[in-house]
Amino acid sequence: MWQELGIALCLMLVLEGILPFLFPQRWRAAFSQLLQLSDRQLRWMGLVSMLLGTALLYLLR
Repeated sequence: MWQELGIALCLMLVLEGILPFLFPQRWRAAFSQLLQLSDRQLRWMGLVSMLLGTALLYLLR
């Protein structure tokens, strides 16, 4: 299980690095907009992201 978790972490880092690598100015602008959001909005985004990821994993397995 630890190996799969490590692989998932590595893939996440690769995927998260694609946008800053390909579009650094757009990524910086999007990140600046994220800094303007309230804690509550960021928490909702995080919750939705986790639930979507969990649902997709369930469907793929």
